[in-house]
Amino acid sequence: MTTQPTKTLETFPNPQPGRDYHIHMEIPEFTCLCPKTGQPDFATLILDYIADEKCVELKSLKLYIWSFRNEGHFHEDVTNRVLDDLVTATQPRFMRLTAKFYVRGGIFTNVVAEHRKAGWQPVPLVDLSQFQTQSNTRD
Repeated sequence: MTTQPTKTLETFPNPQPGRDYHIHMEIPEFTCLCPKTGQPDFATLILDYIADEKCVELKSLKLYIWSFRNEGHFHEDVTNRVLDDLVTATQPRFMRLTAKFYVRGGIFTNVVAEHRKAGWQPVPLVDLSQFQTQSNTRD
């Protein structure tokens, strides 16, 4: 393979640093190992953030996520570690990482960890009408 997993997270300048805008990513193929059994754990990671000066570069994020594949971590540990590493790399205004682990021993585990930059407050949400998918097509 020409690429290898890495713990290096690359960034690029936020193209609109004067605006709070929501960046949403879904990472459905996260894997690590159970530290007790060595069995694989599978999760979907959901990353939501409001950038400040930097955004995370997607290929480096993919290789970073891949780097956990052969490491043993408790769900709570790995969720917080990934969030900490992303916060260190990007210094966002706000970041939330939701880790939705698949069933293990009959139990689904969801872990949600957040970071909020000191002093940052979100702008009030403007609630506009919601349109369903394909709402502009007629029966």
